[in-house]
Amino acid sequence: MSNTDSFIDEVTEEVRRDRLFALFRRWGWLAVLVVIGIVATAAWFEYSRAQERAKAQAFGDALLVALDGSDARARVAALSAIAADNAEAQILLALLAAAETAPGAADAADVAAGLRAAAEAGNLPRRYRDLAVLKAELLAPSEPTAARMIFDVLAAPGAPYAMLAEEQLALLDLRGGDTAAAVERLQLIARNAAATPGLQERAAQLIVAIEAGASLIDTAPSAQP
Repeated sequence: MSNTDSFIDEVTEEVRRDRLFALFRRWGWLAVLVVIGIVATAAWFEYSRAQERAKAQAFGDALLVALDGSDARARVAALSAIAADNAEAQILLALLAAAETAPGAADAADVAAGLRAAAEAGNLPRRYRDLAVLKAELLAPSEPTAARMIFDVLAAPGAPYAMLAEEQLALLDLRGGDTAAAVERLQLIARNAAATPGLQERAAQLIVAIEAGASLIDTAPSAQP
């Protein structure tokens, strides 16, 4: 390579370096802002995750404290005092309160109302909404016509608790004196693969009792107005 070529290369490199420095002086602040924005965004996401973890832990701790009581009504009261800041937490609290409440108990109507309100709040998966409605009806039944409409919806094909709802419809048929319809529903449950073994056994036992001439003793709490 000649001295002339070497000189030209050096000049070209200097020009390139000067252009790069000029670009950096002109736009370097923008690159710095982008870096700062990325770091700030990452820090904010980490802070948000830490806040969510802390909130979830505090909610879980409150549940443990509420369920640690020795009296069922006290546990229900403690659960009711916990703040629910989203639909998932609300329905979890309602279901836990329902698990602590017996049908016909003094606070059954209030717990059932909480279940129904939780089922209507937010865009929850159907399995949670249907479970809340089903438990509400078992704790504090609606009047027969309304109850039948509710269980008809819960018993729709593909519904998560369809067989349990069919069982309740069979009991409504029995209370209404329609033994044939009740037996038909119970037979459907007894041979349906979607029903649990326990539910199938209950259905089969009830069919045997009906065919033997036994009468239904209605132990359900009175319907709410």
